[in-house]
Amino acid sequence: MTTLPWLEPGNDWFPPPEQALNDPDGLLAIGGDLSPRRLENAYRQGIFPWFSEEQPVLWWSPNPRCVLFPNEVHISRRLRRTLNRRPWSMTADRAFDHVIRACAEERAEGTWITKDMRNAYLHLHRLGRAHSFEAWNTDGQLVAGLYGVAMGRCFFGESMFTRETDASKALFVHVANQLSQWQYAILDCQVENGHLLRMGARCIPRARFLSILRENVDQAPGHEDWSLTWRW
Repeated sequence: MTTLPWLEPGNDWFPPPEQALNDPDGLLAIGGDLSPRRLENAYRQGIFPWFSEEQPVLWWSPNPRCVLFPNEVHISRRLRRTLNRRPWSMTADRAFDHVIRACAEERAEGTWITKDMRNAYLHLHRLGRAHSFEAWNTDGQLVAGLYGVAMGRCFFGESMFTRETDASKALFVHVANQLSQWQYAILDCQVENGHLLRMGARCIPRARFLSILRENVDQAPGHEDWSLTWRW
């Protein structure tokens, strides 16, 4: 039986992602903390935290990795018709706190966005590392959102929510095209699901994912602020 490394608070070290378990896929280490330095160090190496309230911090680097190359976002005919109606307005960094809280709302299967996780990403947001994208209906209500971490030309998507049919899909199209306009190389989706795959995401070997990170995580992106300028 493989023994997972236990990380100590205050020490930002991680084992190499290649040492992650095959079962459960990608589990790499246990413990540590959610300080900004540790989180930034984790993302730079393709590692992210994912755990439940009753668990210690669990760190993951799955193989393969689900990613979206921003210029490969898929728009179905049905979604295209919806986008042509422009039922929502899209923004960036307008409501980070509301987005992460909506993503953390209890679902039937529970949530992994604990209070500690929420506070950690709010701290990253205040430091300019974590960002949100939002969709608003004509009544000014927040109906979809996505948040994640940006480093160099890489955006690491963490979670998203929706309250109106197709709102999150429309938002995802805007996010992908905005990241492409900003010259981002990749939108990390972490773990595959049917929704992401239908939107154009695909799974690539972890080795290729890590190579993309090394080439782009220190590259300056093609923008200075987080104003959403791309429009359908």
